[in-house]
Amino acid sequence: MGRSEDKEVGHPDRIQSLGFLGLGSLGAPIARRLALAGPIVAFDPDPARFDGLPAAIERAASPAETGDRADIVFACLAAESHHLEALLGSAGLIRGRRCRIYVHLGTSGSPLLARLAKSMAEAGIETVDAPVTGGPPKARSGELTSIVSGKPECFSAIRGAIDLYSRKVVGIDGPPGRAQTLKLVNNAIALVNLVAACESLVVGAKAGLPIDAMLEVINNGSGQNSATQAKVPAHIVPRSFDFGASLDVVIKDLELFLAEPAANEGAVVDTCRSALQAYRRAKAEGVEIDDLTAVVRPMERRAGAELGTRP
Repeated sequence: MGRSEDKEVGHPDRIQSLGFLGLGSLGAPIARRLALAGPIVAFDPDPARFDGLPAAIERAASPAETGDRADIVFACLAAESHHLEALLGSAGLIRGRRCRIYVHLGTSGSPLLARLAKSMAEAGIETVDAPVTGGPPKARSGELTSIVSGKPECFSAIRGAIDLYSRKVVGIDGPPGRAQTLKLVNNAIALVNLVAACESLVVGAKAGLPIDAMLEVINNGSGQNSATQAKVPAHIVPRSFDFGASLDVVIKDLELFLAEPAANEGAVVDTCRSALQAYRRAKAEGVEIDDLTAVVRPMERRAGAELGTRP
């Protein structure tokens, strides 16, 4: 690939030239945070996603060009096909001549991470597995939680950049892929909690209980969780359904969790499979707004009761 073998991976005390792939609902706010430290070069196949972004986020013509202009390239992509094209395709990141560290922000599962890391290493690029949790709202405020696995020297080289968008950074010993497994464990819990909260609250609404009273009791009692504290009051009760993650994304995340090797070695995952069916039902039956919080809509329609008042 024409790479210089004597170029160091990076220095922990400075942020090197940064690149970014994928400016979706989560990627764009993370890129904005990274640009606080100086110009970054970014690529997204949809030109409209650059609208409204600061001038410090410079547009590249391809992932390969991003890899030509940046030492460290972050990617926040969704589907496996997007990663394969953006990283390994004919104009993929591995064709770039400058990039030395690739930072994987997406949720892809450990098998894909191992495959990508192997291919990237063959091109002279180290992979850091660094998925985030907290969603678009915390990405905008710089309060995400990052989970990181990979070589310690690579972690050190990117730590300053990660701190720009993270409130908490947790390192996991071991190769890329370990952080993916932990991220999927977290996501499975959050997604199951949302389904359980919605089902239970709809029963309460059907019985005539006011949503404000239910949330006050639950959030000061043993039933509190991220769904009752944030997703329900901020995105379901106002009927905005705008948390920022699509049904396709959360269906993908639960499918990836269930496909993890450890989930298929005698582990009991029945509740997670049931939650997956709830999200699939919402997708199949149709919702007004494609957002994970709209998982409540089929439940409301069947019960003839809603968890809030339409504006």
